[in-house]
Amino acid sequence: MTELIITEKPSSAKKVAEALADTKLVKKAHKKVSYYELTHKQKKILVGCAVGHLFGIVEEKHRGWTYPVFEIKWEATNKADKKLSYVKDYIEALAVLSSKADEITVACDYDVEGEVIGLNVVRYICKKKDAQRMKFSTLTKEELVEAYENKSKHLNWGQAKAGETRHKLDWFYGINLSRALTDAVKTAGAFKVMSIGRVQGPTLKILVDREKEILAFKPTPYWQLQLQGEAEKGKIEAWHIKDKFWDEQEVKNILEKIKGEKQAVVRKVSKKNTEQKPPHPFDLTTLQTEAYRCFKITPKQCLEIAQSLYLSGAISYPRTSSQQLDPKLGFKKIMDALAKQKDYASLCYELLKGKLVPHNGKKTDPAHPAIYPTGIAPQEQHPREKKVYDLIVKRFLSTFGETAIREILQADLDVKEEIFIAKGARTSFPGWHKYYHPYLKLEEVELPEMKEQNQVKIKKIRKLDKETQPPKRYTQSSIIRELEKRNLGTKATRADILDRLFKRGYLEGVQIKVNKIGIETVEILEKYAPTILDEELTRSFEEEMDRIREGRQEGEKVLDKAKDLIIKIIEKFRGKEKNIGQELLKSIQETREEESRIGPCPKCKEGNLRIIRSKKTKKSFIACDRYPDCETTFPLPQGVLIKNTDKQCEACGYPMITIISKGKKPQEVCINPNCKSKIKAKSHDKEGAVCPKCKEGKLVLRRGIYGEFLACDKYPKCRHTEPAN
Repeated sequence: MTELIITEKPSSAKKVAEALADTKLVKKAHKKVSYYELTHKQKKILVGCAVGHLFGIVEEKHRGWTYPVFEIKWEATNKADKKLSYVKDYIEALAVLSSKADEITVACDYDVEGEVIGLNVVRYICKKKDAQRMKFSTLTKEELVEAYENKSKHLNWGQAKAGETRHKLDWFYGINLSRALTDAVKTAGAFKVMSIGRVQGPTLKILVDREKEILAFKPTPYWQLQLQGEAEKGKIEAWHIKDKFWDEQEVKNILEKIKGEKQAVVRKVSKKNTEQKPPHPFDLTTLQTEAYRCFKITPKQCLEIAQSLYLSGAISYPRTSSQQLDPKLGFKKIMDALAKQKDYASLCYELLKGKLVPHNGKKTDPAHPAIYPTGIAPQEQHPREKKVYDLIVKRFLSTFGETAIREILQADLDVKEEIFIAKGARTSFPGWHKYYHPYLKLEEVELPEMKEQNQVKIKKIRKLDKETQPPKRYTQSSIIRELEKRNLGTKATRADILDRLFKRGYLEGVQIKVNKIGIETVEILEKYAPTILDEELTRSFEEEMDRIREGRQEGEKVLDKAKDLIIKIIEKFRGKEKNIGQELLKSIQETREEESRIGPCPKCKEGNLRIIRSKKTKKSFIACDRYPDCETTFPLPQGVLIKNTDKQCEACGYPMITIISKGKKPQEVCINPNCKSKIKAKSHDKEGAVCPKCKEGKLVLRRGIYGEFLACDKYPKCRHTEPAN
């Protein structure tokens, strides 16, 4: 008997094979695809792998750019995307391995997506109707062996059907509605690929609603009174007990009343202790939120890093909604293993002295526990990976810590019967705080020792003029939390949905700002097809997915309901297609105009500088819109994103732009290559040296948007450049 075990990724195939091999593991390859042969309890096992989704949904018969379309099928992803040509080799390798196997076991990630990946391999490559299923949350040897010994005789059909239904549902919405929007723009005489989807629509509307709140916000003035004083043993800052005054005259009356007072009397001193329970273990959303707060790592990047840590065996499966850790995981064993890593040794030894009971949260997940470290130290970590791993370990340890105690102090100061409140806070017992260092941010405000009837010397009483602030913009972290709160999307898809909205040009910025095209797309959809943005409808489909997974609903019924809705949306849409197209096109053109604007022309003083793309060279540059009357131009680096800053260079007064390059921090630079801020006063030793690339030309000093650099004088024959040190 020969068994084929199918994993989701090459790295997990290696882990599974190493865990189950009783004797020497044999690594082989079909073309460039590796697989493993091993013996486990005298049984021959082959371990092969996919590379994520080997199959995707496509139209059954391609009928051109038409909609609505519901005739679909699963097809190898390499057929639809030439960039995925390597997928063909994995499919062939699994086909060869399955032909040698008498039984099939799926060992893909134990979630909805993993179940769909495994199901498609089983039915389209192995030509089977079912398979055995391994369930595990970490890639440790012990858990993998246990998962193999206790594998299910069948796939998890609830997960498989829910996953397949979700894929079809999202395809129906995404393709049909995006084509409808794109076609509407075409009817207005232009072309732009528009994108909208089942969860994209409501997500964009949430962001647009917040943007509109901010734009419509009108600040209201208010005033505060601050007392700066000095007690016998230190300085004091106190605020009038009323806090915010909405009537300035009332403030003036109080100031007149207490004018010239040099002393305040301490009327009351109170002290109370508050308990701070340990945090709950990480679910994916909380991990993404904390990684963004602590390191500004986006939710999508965080998931990628966590997935890498999981595949290395360092942490448990990250795509989980659970905030609970089961004692069956063996907390002592994990702590003992973590103690072997010097960064955590002292913390673990301290926790091991007491009972290991985590402070679990309420959220659960039927497939996986909360995220936890396995005790296996990750090898050769990237700096960001190291940060996320440390955060996960510290969170895990802190959940076992004792309740922390914060001491809150308050002193009421009387100035001619006007009460000012001074507050202080300090940690009197750190408890779990020490395990979550340095990720816990608490302000320690000490108050000098005071007793009732003590005198406090008044140094100054200030009237502060303030205004109410608009609602805060969502960050990539807070919108992910909001989507979870509203049950829109899934833990695995929310970051991708947000990323797609950025890529389609609806959103920009760290504090997420919806641009003109994003706002007006939502307004147009609200006017002509509000169902696309219906949050309640989207949420109801999420609930249907849960029912399918639990075996209480049939996928086909959900899809039939979706088809009916999409047909109705498109019928209404087509009746107003021209109007929709014209309004969308106007918005697109205005957005492009706005995004291309850089600032006033510093030469002619009459025109405006704009980003222009040459039809001939396909290169972008900055030019005055009064050409040919004004021939002012500035070069731009290629292959980057350019954003206007609405700022002027302090050195030369020319406009500043932001240059965004993939994998690099955004840079604010002056567009003027001759700006004195870019010109170095010292001479350049390499000037006149032989070009190290062509060996013919000489290095000369040139100036570009980033400043000075050395370049070969044989340009364009030789394009060598290097920094001017």
